[in-house]
Amino acid sequence: MTAETLYDVLRQGLWAAVLISAPMLAVALVMGVLVGLFQALTSVQEMTLTFVPKVGAMIAVFWVSMSFMTATLVSFFTDRLVPLIAGGS
Repeated sequence: MTAETLYDVLRQGLWAAVLISAPMLAVALVMGVLVGLFQALTSVQEMTLTFVPKVGAMIAVFWVSMSFMTATLVSFFTDRLVPLIAGGS
């Protein structure tokens, strides 16, 4: 395996990780801003108010986007890693 092949596989693996994690991170960011705005407007400083809605939204998004995440990961493995393991380039 050449250095170019290694870097290309590494780049594609990192991009797959970004694609897989993006929906959950985006929802966590949006929910954090919304809850923070709600807390600032109402002066309610309950600790569970910051945690429970964010986790609930992330679980819902994970459930909805699980097929996309699985398809992305399987595609990366079958298109890039399996041919390298089998001896192709």
